[in-house]
Amino acid sequence: MEAMTLIESSPVRTDRVTSCAEAPRSHPRPDGADRYTISEVSSFTGLTAHTLRWYERIGLMPHVDRSHTGQRRFSNRDLDWLGFVGKLRLTGMPVADMVRYAELIRVGQETFEERQELLERTRRDVLNRIAELQDTVAVLDHKISFYADARTASERV
Repeated sequence: MEAMTLIESSPVRTDRVTSCAEAPRSHPRPDGADRYTISEVSSFTGLTAHTLRWYERIGLMPHVDRSHTGQRRFSNRDLDWLGFVGKLRLTGMPVADMVRYAELIRVGQETFEERQELLERTRRDVLNRIAELQDTVAVLDHKISFYADARTASERV
C-alpha cells in the first residue's frame, strides 16, 4: 500500500456534498450511468447497508437520490464522498465532527474558514498520533534488537 500524501483541495460545488479531497479516480460506471443500489455501494466500499442508511439518517450522506419505487440510487459523487468519509474515519475524527463538516459544505462557501479549521485540527491530531506511533515503533525496535542480540549471544555460548 502506498503512503498517503496530503494534497490541496480545490473549491467545491455547494449544491451537494463532494469529496474535494481526492484526485479523481475511476468509477465502476461512467457519469450519467452511475446509479448504484445500496448493495452495490456496500460491495464497492465495504460498508454495510445498515451503515449507509445510518450515514443518511444522521446527515453524513444527505440527498441520496431515489428511484420511482423509493430505492436509493447512489452516484459516483456519492462514492467519492464515502471515500472521503472513510479517510476522515481513519483520522479518528468523531462522527459529530464529520456530520458538522457535511453540514458546513451544504451551507456553502461562507463556511470555508470553519471547514478549514476543522480539518486543520484533525490534521494536528493525526500528526500527534503519528508521533506517538513513531515513538512506539522506536521502543519496539529497541526491544527486538535486544532480543536478537541476546539470542545471538546465547547461541555463541
